[in-house]
Amino acid sequence: MTRLPSFEDTTDFADADRGFMAALDPCVVRDADGRVVWDGDAYAFLDGDCPDTAHPSLWRQSQLCARHGLYEVTEGVYQVRGLDVSNMTLVEGDRGVVVIDPLVSVETAAAALALYRAHRGERPVTGLVYTHSHGDHFGGARGVLPHGAEGGVPVLAPAGFLEHAISENVYAGNAMVRRGLFMYGGMPPGPDGAIGFGLANAVSTGTISLVPPTVAITRTGQEVTVDGVRMLFQLTPGTEAPAEMNLLLTGPRALCLAENATHTLHNVLTLRGAVVRDARAWAHYLDEAIEFFHGRFDVGFASHHWPTWGHEHVVRFLSEQRDLYAYLHDQSLRLLNEGHTGPEIAELLRLPPALERVWHARGYYGSLSHNAKAVYQRYLGWYDGNPAHLWEHPPAELARRYVNVAGGPAEAVAKARAYAEDGDPRFAATLLAHVVFADPGHEEAKEALAEVYTRLGRGAENGTWRNIYLTAAWELRGGEPPRLVDMTNPEMARAMTASMLVDSIAIRVDGPRAWDDDLTIDLRLAAPDQARRLTLRHGALTHRALTGPPRSPAGLTLTLDRTQLLGLLAGQDTGDLGVGVEGDPELLARLLSYVTTPDPSFPVVTP
Repeated sequence: MTRLPSFEDTTDFADADRGFMAALDPCVVRDADGRVVWDGDAYAFLDGDCPDTAHPSLWRQSQLCARHGLYEVTEGVYQVRGLDVSNMTLVEGDRGVVVIDPLVSVETAAAALALYRAHRGERPVTGLVYTHSHGDHFGGARGVLPHGAEGGVPVLAPAGFLEHAISENVYAGNAMVRRGLFMYGGMPPGPDGAIGFGLANAVSTGTISLVPPTVAITRTGQEVTVDGVRMLFQLTPGTEAPAEMNLLLTGPRALCLAENATHTLHNVLTLRGAVVRDARAWAHYLDEAIEFFHGRFDVGFASHHWPTWGHEHVVRFLSEQRDLYAYLHDQSLRLLNEGHTGPEIAELLRLPPALERVWHARGYYGSLSHNAKAVYQRYLGWYDGNPAHLWEHPPAELARRYVNVAGGPAEAVAKARAYAEDGDPRFAATLLAHVVFADPGHEEAKEALAEVYTRLGRGAENGTWRNIYLTAAWELRGGEPPRLVDMTNPEMARAMTASMLVDSIAIRVDGPRAWDDDLTIDLRLAAPDQARRLTLRHGALTHRALTGPPRSPAGLTLTLDRTQLLGLLAGQDTGDLGVGVEGDPELLARLLSYVTTPDPSFPVVTP
């Protein structure tokens, strides 16, 4: 049993309130059609005492995350917090303001900028910085740099940013968004429902955008000055994101830690799905930050949560975060090399008491349990070495066999209820999930499973676990999933290179339907370095750059620009778009006929 830190320690509350200037009142943001995309006021219930439907530690964290408004971090540096899942930081320059991480949605970013301007004046945006490649740190870009306003404004990002932003948010975007609904909470806010997930309390549901970077940060020690704001960078690839960076605002002596050090144990593998992160590298870069920036900062802040003031306090915070990821990594490997599997390691691993008693090391967003499994996955993959697990039946088929062994659905439900009553809701959930997958129409099993999930969710200190369990119960009882953010909208497509656009089509080709087709299409784009040859063969769409005369002719050659390419991929006609066509135009129609559209609400808790 882990020991909680002292609830008498109110330092975090004082830090979360420090520098408060003004709040958005009401804290509601709407899109152009009047639809609510952010409602911070919906979490006002967190002002009350913790009910028995929530873990008191998670309730405390959610109270801290519910604070919202414009805050002064230090002279010339401001944050808008609580208007989205992430923070927007605004750094005043010689004539305008440099924005760091413009939230998730265009609408919330515009509201955050308006709140800042209402209290600091109508300063133009003179620079934009993306600390890393996750959507909650670039999606609102058009809210601060509308179309036509970006000319001459530098947009800074770590090397590899665009590639990773697209690969995570578009290539696997449909599955991630659906799974993310469970992680971030698909049920209404309230003491019995969504109270937050440790990193924030909700995610906005407005318009996603992306202004492509114009300045790449390629090395630690690189310095860039934008509108008189001097920034010193540290690259931290493979930590919380594949492309990420910390930065020092040298004038204000303020250290931006991106999402590498926040007031929670973070995810080594986020439950919505992503590339497994490197906990060893994470610890290394936090240690490097302590040394590299030593003596040059008086405050540390991140793109989530609240700042930490005082050089020594920041160093202690970074040291504890460093040791958190180093311990997690090294002890998982020690146990792995002793022959333990991922689930076994997750049960065996516990933090040193000194870290257990630190609020910012608690597992509100990531957890020791699923992070240990992620370390195992990074090094050894999904297979645990047991041949019985090498070629198991898929879930529904396996479920039918388990239920048969248990004596049929009714007997399995009865046994599961007994396990739940005896204090083992974990196995009750496993057994009931088998019944639901074996017989999706079994209403008693679905309700029993919803009851167990509710119990597990209410007892979870980890916010994402609570949301996953309670959202599963919500859907089992017929609850409708809320609107999801669209990571594949035209704004995202406009930021993609031709190569990325073709990749986004290739991953949606129905391979079996295309097995017997064989076609080649050349795309001659206005920018010669973007020209591609597309080949569909054996059900796989591949492509390569056209750097010279091809060795063999294509069946179809299209001469076009990026706007026309976007139109073609959206289903518009070549003639309507004015695209130059040589060869057989039916080849394009044939190719696009194999492209599928995934279901954004595919089943998760039922087969």
